[in-house]
Amino acid sequence: MNEIIVLSSWEDRFWAWLIDVLLMGILWYRILTVLKIDAFSLSGVFLLAALLFIYWTVLEGYRGQSLGKMLFNIVVTGPLGESIRFRDAALECFGKAFLLLLDCVACWFFFRKSRQRLFNRISNTIVIKRTEY
Repeated sequence: MNEIIVLSSWEDRFWAWLIDVLLMGILWYRILTVLKIDAFSLSGVFLLAALLFIYWTVLEGYRGQSLGKMLFNIVVTGPLGESIRFRDAALECFGKAFLLLLDCVACWFFFRKSRQRLFNRISNTIVIKRTEY
């Protein structure tokens, strides 16, 4: 079974990201309620970013896919389609969890053709559509 590398579309990546944020948002809201933390406080916002970072790092480091990515059959890999390490996943996920605006603006201006965010570039990762023949 050979795998052909096809870069994921920005649309699939966005919808997978949104699903992940909504799922973690539910958990975040429950934690905020129990701990009595204001959602718009610095603590509340940091907690959401930290939850997302841990969630993405664990799942993408383990299998290259978060739940949202699984639904869209896309996966984070190395540049040749190989599995990534947890260190690569942590670096790649740091940008989308803590520095999303900077990450997306940089990709819009500098890496649009390669379909990489800044932190994909830094971690030497790509997001591909899984296709098996």
